[in-house]
Amino acid sequence: MNFPTLKNDIFLRALMREPVPYTPMWMMRQAGRYLPEYNETRARAGSFMALAQNREYACEVTLQPLHRYKLDAAILFSDILTIPHAMGLGLDFVAGEGPRFEYPLRSEDDVRKLAVPDMDRLQYVFDAVTLIRHELDGRVPLIGFAGSPWTIGCYMVEGQSSSDYRLIKTMLYARPDLLHRILQVNTEATIQYLNAQIQAGAQAVMIFDSWGGVLADGAFQEFSLAYTKKVVDGLVREREGRKVPVIVFTKGGALWAEEIAAIGADAMGLDWTAGLGKIRRQVGDSVALQGNLDPHVLFAPEATIRAEARRVIDDFGTVGKGGHVFNLGHGISRFTPPEAVLALVDEVHTYSRRMHTE
Repeated sequence: MNFPTLKNDIFLRALMREPVPYTPMWMMRQAGRYLPEYNETRARAGSFMALAQNREYACEVTLQPLHRYKLDAAILFSDILTIPHAMGLGLDFVAGEGPRFEYPLRSEDDVRKLAVPDMDRLQYVFDAVTLIRHELDGRVPLIGFAGSPWTIGCYMVEGQSSSDYRLIKTMLYARPDLLHRILQVNTEATIQYLNAQIQAGAQAVMIFDSWGGVLADGAFQEFSLAYTKKVVDGLVREREGRKVPVIVFTKGGALWAEEIAAIGADAMGLDWTAGLGKIRRQVGDSVALQGNLDPHVLFAPEATIRAEARRVIDDFGTVGKGGHVFNLGHGISRFTPPEAVLALVDEVHTYSRRMHTE
């Protein structure tokens, strides 16, 4: 495919630890409910799934934050649960409750029947990626993404979000063979899914291990990290004549930073409980770091938002050699004032550029 020439590649350069003039930034969940225009588009679509499965709507909401803010990357509007939905688990989004599966994995027979879905069932995602690439017109790179095999597996077994992870952890300790079967299927599906996004035009990909941090030490390595590594190992790493960087984000994963950094990804996302400088010293610039402002800072006065942005940049250290992508430590809250994001983006760019020139 012939895509428009990329005009701003600073995000990609930072991920590859190449020199940059300032710290690039984007935000997890940057296309979302905190934006009035997103809510208007979702209302027109009629439901979350109708929004996500329509390439024109998905493209529209992906681009909305870029119309407001000078962000350095776009991220595909989709959901990490598209893969199990394509497996036939019946995904729906219940108002006020979030995602829910009609057919969760609750028996040995359920697990035995599980199979990698035909990627044709996810063609709507790949069509959206290609459309977004063209509509971006080279303004910034496009990030594709998927959930980690463990995190997707949690939803598949629990059937929805969980506060205690009782069902998935019961399976982990009582029938680890069943859980490994689920994770193996998820891993192969995720490799195919992300590679298809790259083929369709994604210029970087991110693996969200949102529930990795709920595992015990030892269990994390066996049931989460090992399978995330298999995904990373199976990905296409060059496309359109340049590298396709891979970001891995484990919420609550700072304890295992050195192990996560060693699985072969180009960058590691960190939540707000981690110290960027401390983690950087531990991993020795073997990977780029992404993060990690507490999203709730965006409810503070503008002066505090700007001060906290500077603190994160100072914590990481030298800007000019790349290696840092500014982000929130998790997804932006739906209640965030849009003007708070404007102040954050301005401060990250202005302050980091000044640091570089000094």
